[in-house]
Amino acid sequence: MQLTTFQDGFAAALLPPPGTAPAHPAWLDALLAQPGFAVYRNTVLKGCIDALQASYPTVCALVGEEWFRAAAGVFAHAQPPHDGLLMAYGAGFAAFLDGFGPAASLPYLGAVARLDRCWTEAHLATPAPALDPAWLARQTPEALAGLCLHPHPAARWAWCDVHPAYSLWQRQREGLALDAPLPWQGEGGLLTRPGDAVQWAALPRAGAAFLEACAAGQPVEGAAACALNAEPGADLSALIALLLKTSALTLATPHRSTP
Repeated sequence: MQLTTFQDGFAAALLPPPGTAPAHPAWLDALLAQPGFAVYRNTVLKGCIDALQASYPTVCALVGEEWFRAAAGVFAHAQPPHDGLLMAYGAGFAAFLDGFGPAASLPYLGAVARLDRCWTEAHLATPAPALDPAWLARQTPEALAGLCLHPHPAARWAWCDVHPAYSLWQRQREGLALDAPLPWQGEGGLLTRPGDAVQWAALPRAGAAFLEACAAGQPVEGAAACALNAEPGADLSALIALLLKTSALTLATPHRSTP
């Protein structure tokens, strides 16, 4: 038997979907009958749930630990980890929450989860120098228009069209009281790591469009056009100043927003 065959069979039996009895090779029967296998399965499941709770603290704070851990368990069965290192586990959790029946009354939850994921990815990203504002200021208008900027490797952003996801996320992260109703409108958030700590800021729709265009390889002129198309009347000078202040841009390899 090849090692990969054993590994695939073992992994499939470890976290099957709840309430199912998936078919497995006969050679696994003896292993599955061992009491220790059930203990190991529970240990792995708990590790997945613990990792998700650590990576999505804002979601957990909004729904409560009991609800969160139950949902995380369902997710872990549906999308088990493919790596023994669980720091980056749970990339699909936001999309899972979008379609999770018990979360139907909390339609903003997936959007908040995307911002939690942005924090994790920004935290784990490889360090790289950010764009030097002084260097950029020395460029001629013609050179600037054709310049290809890219999101910094540690820059992550997410835009939500219909919910104040960033305000909900920010207030939970910063321990701010929700002492007044929020304007129920679309919002975006930008997370970067200019030093050792992840930082965040509100991001307008034009900013999200500009970063997406930069990530797709468009020059500044094209990215600016995308920004204005997404948000007519946007202040491009203020937008560029925000992206420079937050160290969100570089001349290096592009990175895309969190799906």
